[in-house]
Amino acid sequence: QVQLVESGGGLVQAGGSLRLSCAASGRTFSSYAMGWFRQAPGKEREFAAAISWSGGTTRYADAVKGRFTISRDNAKNTVYLQMNSLKPEDTAVYYCAAKTSPIGTTYSDYGRYGYWGHGTQVTVSS
Repeated sequence: QVQLVESGGGLVQAGGSLRLSCAASGRTFSSYAMGWFRQAPGKEREFAAAISWSGGTTRYADAVKGRFTISRDNAKNTVYLQMNSLKPEDTAVYYCAAKTSPIGTTYSDYGRYGYWGHGTQVTVSS
């Protein structure tokens, strides 16, 4: 069982940066691949980034590649999403999630993630 709590969202101007954090409870955090998803108003939840249990493998959606960086600190039970060069279209609620299987090839499928946080709002103004 893993409980996830996101933080770090807020209002930022286009071109700015934010760093999201996701704190996990539970002693098995280091065994889970982790992902960040986002959902804009009126749109479906979409994949943003994922990271393997060791941090050695990362994956990104094309829309954020080169601007976002996912990382994790297993000693702190925390996963991060550094977001740079933010655009208005990045505005969404951002969710972190724990994947109950290795990162594999299904990292972008939200149905493969068994635990979710409640989300943090990111708003990018133009």
